[in-house]
Amino acid sequence: MNKPNIKTQRLAALFVLGGLLFNYPLLALFNRPLLLGSIPLLYVYVFAAWALLIGLLALVIEKK
Repeated sequence: MNKPNIKTQRLAALFVLGGLLFNYPLLALFNRPLLLGSIPLLYVYVFAAWALLIGLLALVIEKK
């Protein structure tokens, strides 16, 4: 049986993190009638979480 490498484990952890970030409990926390620079708070959260995941994926994939 092959031992999974660390990159595979980190990618799986990022998948789980993405599932948690874009699931009901956290999205409900940011679904408020509050504007940040004329942008709704929920939109700011979604795009910030999305950018964070992309950055973390880039770090995991490019790391040797």
